Amino acid sequence: MQENFLIQISSKIKEKRLAKNITIQELANKARVSKGLISQIENNRTIPSLPVLMNIVDSLDFDMTEFFSSISSGNHSKVIIIRPNDQQLFKKEAARGFFYRRIMTLNLNCNPADFILLELKKGARRKQTVHTDAMEFKYMIRGTVEYTIENEKYILHEGDSLFFDGSMGHTLANTGSVDAMILVVYCFSVKNS
Repeated sequence: MQENFLIQISSKIKEKRLAKNITIQELANKARVSKGLISQIENNRTIPSLPVLMNIVDSLDFDMTEFFSSISSGNHSKVIIIRPNDQQLFKKEAARGFFYRRIMTLNLNCNPADFILLELKKGARRKQTVHTDAMEFKYMIRGTVEYTIENEKYILHEGDSLFFDGSMGHTLANTGSVDAMILVVYCFSVKNS
């Protein structure tokens, strides 16, 4: 499966930054954006606007043509089948017991959408509140979890769904007695700064 164009950009920014041994803060300073924005871009939590992307690429001392040369636009088929072996494991955050598996990423009405399986080991808990520039949909495949969104707690069991604006502060914990599995869909909006 080809990764989505925008996810490839995020990965390439991180790859080039690490190859040049530049910290997130150093890149943010050079690109005149916040450290948090660079982190969000690299971790696929937000999509940069074109001017911001151009500043970041320039700050990495890359020509735009060179930067985009190995990035493909992917498959544009109307029917897409994703096999388990096509799913990509990736690290989104430092929280212990969180295992993300990207199913696919595609554009829906010109906005990127990311489809992910999230496995939370028994007792896994995110300590830090996070925000995303996306509407978030969660479907509980297995287990029981507790979402805290803007200080309101929501318990989800197998078969339950949750949809919310990810810009609201939220955190997650596996409160059940087994490992939990969640289908997560992020519908991103483009960030300008």
